[in-house]
Amino acid sequence: MNATTEDKGYAGDVTPEQAAQWLASGEAVMVDVRTDAEREWVGFVPGAVPLAWKQWPGMALNPTFDDGVRAAGEGGKKLVLLCRSGVRSIAAAKRATELGLVAYNILEGFEGNPDADGHRGLLGGWRKRGLPWKQN
Repeated sequence: MNATTEDKGYAGDVTPEQAAQWLASGEAVMVDVRTDAEREWVGFVPGAVPLAWKQWPGMALNPTFDDGVRAAGEGGKKLVLLCRSGVRSIAAAKRATELGLVAYNILEGFEGNPDADGHRGLLGGWRKRGLPWKQN
């Protein structure tokens, strides 16, 4: 393990732009660890593996996460994990690393941090940075 992995418990943090470059080059697979409802209502990244870290309601850990993240990491590609703001994806990246995978957290997540009024989507995040996404 490198120093970053030892310090954080996962491979490290990447910007949304770096993650997008890795995805475009085929170096990485994105795992979107938000809930199904978040992806459906807020938006999703085309091609990302939808695999909730915690499930709504109650936000209990997803009992199929380990199997799903192992499947996403088959072939040895880097995993870049995305959540709403970059918090759940850290926990998920740590778990993926425990399972022997190379996992990175995407800084700012899909929606970024809340602004002074508590609104997300205005202060960074995958969507705000103009990277590929869709909404149902």
